[in-house]
Amino acid sequence: MRTQSRRRPPRATLALVAAGTLLAPLLSGCWVGAGGAGSGGDAINVLMVNNPQMVELQKLTRAHFTKETGIKVNFTVLPENDVRDKISQDFANQAGQYDVATLSNYEIPIYARNGWLHEMNGYVAKDPGYDEQDVLKPMRQSLTADDGKLYGQPFYGESSFLMYRKDVFEEKGLTMPAHPTWQQVADLAARADGAEPGMKGICLRGLPGWGEVMAPLTTVVNTFGGTWFDKNWKAQLNSPAFEKATKFYVDLVREHGESGAAQSGFAECLNNMTQGKVAMWYDATSAAGSLEAANSPVKGKVGYAPAPVEKTESSGWLYTWAWGIQKASRNPDNAWKFISWASGKGYEELVGDQVGWSNVPAGKRASTYANADYRKEAGAFQEMTKEAIEKARPNDPGVQPRPAPGIQFVGIPEFTDLGTKVSQEISAAIAGRQSVESALNKSQALAEKISEEYEGR
Repeated sequence: MRTQSRRRPPRATLALVAAGTLLAPLLSGCWVGAGGAGSGGDAINVLMVNNPQMVELQKLTRAHFTKETGIKVNFTVLPENDVRDKISQDFANQAGQYDVATLSNYEIPIYARNGWLHEMNGYVAKDPGYDEQDVLKPMRQSLTADDGKLYGQPFYGESSFLMYRKDVFEEKGLTMPAHPTWQQVADLAARADGAEPGMKGICLRGLPGWGEVMAPLTTVVNTFGGTWFDKNWKAQLNSPAFEKATKFYVDLVREHGESGAAQSGFAECLNNMTQGKVAMWYDATSAAGSLEAANSPVKGKVGYAPAPVEKTESSGWLYTWAWGIQKASRNPDNAWKFISWASGKGYEELVGDQVGWSNVPAGKRASTYANADYRKEAGAFQEMTKEAIEKARPNDPGVQPRPAPGIQFVGIPEFTDLGTKVSQEISAAIAGRQSVESALNKSQALAEKISEEYEGR
């Protein structure tokens, strides 16, 4: 059951704006595209993350969207950490330099509560061709604010699941359960460890970062019965359930995980799985496209299973890179036209036809999973991905009520700082520099400062 999210304390708002202001000079040399160009007339400015799907979008925009509408799009493209800082600076100050930005389902509800975003219900109602009901329900819900209005549209979405080498399992006489528990996964990791020369049983993120090690670990915490905060905002990081989950995760990756686990994030685990260095990997569903790519050494060798559980029915996370329109935009109508095109069914057809169906920004529309071309290209994993997204429960991911939404994060602005600091402690435990108990006691002290901000609100 969803508990009403609290408004951001004033101190957090000021900290966010200050962070963006301080970073502005550092980021100015990294801009690609719009720079200081203003929007208006038949032009809009779009600030977005530099991942492959976005870069492909940038290549296709002029020849298709601009040609069809006459609307010029000035892109500014930055790495993930930098783009988050730049967006927070521009949107918090309502500077209006950017009409559209890539935001996740973490930021959008927070930004909406602060009045930084333009609501989209009116545009959706006047744009039946966009077909909002085709967008997967968990995605729609995660981009809806407390006032019941939509403030974002997904470009692509993902959940998490377990990936494993079918051929290795067959050779070792191992069977992956249809719905594995974490204890079953640990047992399989122990038996698969060393199945091939240099192969480890499993890869799990250990790299510091609220979006790195804390993403998979928090899903483990949820299903083990833990939570960052209880419904009254009491910090729970050294609770028995949180400690049990964390110790399980740390022990598993230390005993049967990849070499250099404390420095391994998504990219490193993807590389390990692709190169045959690990037998299993728990991570984002979006990884499957790379594993099944035409040039992948493990294409056709990988099996997929739901995110492992303990006390919950499902445990996969929910994440989307989505589009948000700045409230101060001088051109919101054209901004919506761009979003409608970039997140619409037609764009997926365009990518499928011109680039390849494995490159389609999937994970957001039911129609994608009914498309015969996509199903053929993504047959190994597409049903499992859709099921994982549909079963994700961002408002109720564990066994107890939560004070804020989020599966692999806590939907408050302070979580970026808290999650990063806690991740550093966890990573140190994975590296063997401290015990899990020590890491969580330090983390509890950090979380209690957040509790003081929110208790009684």
